[in-house]
Amino acid sequence: MGSGVYGSIAIVRAMRIGLIAIDGCFGSAVASVIDIVRVADGARGDVDPRIDPIELAILGPKRRVTTTASMTLSVDHPLSESGEFDVVVVPALGTLTAAATHDALQSRDARSVIASLGRLDDATTRIAAACTGVFAVAETGRMHHRRATTSWFLGPEFLKRYPTVALDLDTMVVVDGNLVTAGAAFAHIDLALSLVRSISPDLAQHVAKLLIIDERPSQAAFVAYEHLRHEDPIVVEFERFVRARLDEPFNVAFVAQSLGTSRRTLERRVRAALNLTPLGFVQRLRIERARHLSATTDLTSAEIARRVGYANAETLRSLLRRERRRS
Repeated sequence: MGSGVYGSIAIVRAMRIGLIAIDGCFGSAVASVIDIVRVADGARGDVDPRIDPIELAILGPKRRVTTTASMTLSVDHPLSESGEFDVVVVPALGTLTAAATHDALQSRDARSVIASLGRLDDATTRIAAACTGVFAVAETGRMHHRRATTSWFLGPEFLKRYPTVALDLDTMVVVDGNLVTAGAAFAHIDLALSLVRSISPDLAQHVAKLLIIDERPSQAAFVAYEHLRHEDPIVVEFERFVRARLDEPFNVAFVAQSLGTSRRTLERRVRAALNLTPLGFVQRLRIERARHLSATTDLTSAEIARRVGYANAETLRSLLRRERRRS
């Protein structure tokens, strides 16, 4: 896999992984972490006999938990023993909307998880979370002024709840010190591989080949911005306005005036809702449409560029290359 998005994780030799599970957590998320870690442990001797065993245990607030897929798990350790593990993994809560996520975070089990995460020692235990599990970690206050990612479609709600977090919705796995976060539900696969890679890059590559897992460093390809859940009417109107005029030159002052607001207000509201500047948002929309046109039409690169507001194809190609480098 090379250095990729996982390159900044420190290399260690041994690891005990505690996977938190509560009733209603996302079944495939839990299963994917279990399977990848256990395959890695089983294959480590084939890659490098010096790699120490990788232990995975289930942590939880009760002896047995049931996931969204009706999979029942026996809990190996109570949450009070979370600090004994090198990494504690927080999977998705099994929710798909902001309201459901809010309710899940208020449940007794979730509050127990949040409390146990809050007691962990940053110097000895890393926390890894994906999808809505990132919300549980953010509830502890540990993400204050730190980078993280979560499910792209819950980005606006996350920013509303945790405005001091530097949210990166483009990246599949974000590492900031002892915190590792991943995107939407099946990014648990990427999260688990990143943990394996912190033990051995060669082992992670071997596991990815065994399970036919492609590296997906970015969520950008999956983001449909019109589906992002924000309620700001100015941002909604801004999106509609620019989508209808992607082939025209973009001038933020002109757009703000057309919407009956000021440039400063528009910039502030777009940043708050989407964590992007107005120009940055328009560029993402243009790239999104260019990719769609490329996949669904026989238009030339020059024709596609003009349809998304660029004078020539090279400008568009440059932006696409920049997006790939950011990933």
